[in-house]
Amino acid sequence: MPGREAEILRIARAWLGTPYRHGAAMRGAGTDCLGLIRGVWRELYGIEAEIPPAYTPDWGEYDPGEPLHEAAARHFLAEPEPRDRIGQVILFRMRRDAAAKHLGLVSAIGAAPAFIHAYERHGVVESPLSAPWRQRIAARFRFPD
Repeated sequence: MPGREAEILRIARAWLGTPYRHGAAMRGAGTDCLGLIRGVWRELYGIEAEIPPAYTPDWGEYDPGEPLHEAAARHFLAEPEPRDRIGQVILFRMRRDAAAKHLGLVSAIGAAPAFIHAYERHGVVESPLSAPWRQRIAARFRFPD
């Protein structure tokens, strides 16, 4: 695994066990899925990419726009190929006609793919990137060099 991907994975795994707190982004104290990605970004670059506006925790929310997808496209590099890469940011759409509102980081590839994410009642966990999750992937991004 190249150095950059290893660094992203090391940072993300340091967040494992952080409790879920909607809108938060503090390792060990509380975070949601966006806060996890914001925290990895801060550790990589030393600053926040942007402070997000208020948002609801509803993953299935019907929204006329795609604010999370648009924000990711402003700061990350799009990965057009549907191929897993360690450290890749994956954006999920939980309902076909709903806005994409969940994020994770690919943590393992191959026979047992996995990703790190945060969600209510679980906090930051590493989960299998199983078929039900995979079918909900709306976009893939990578951290800029």
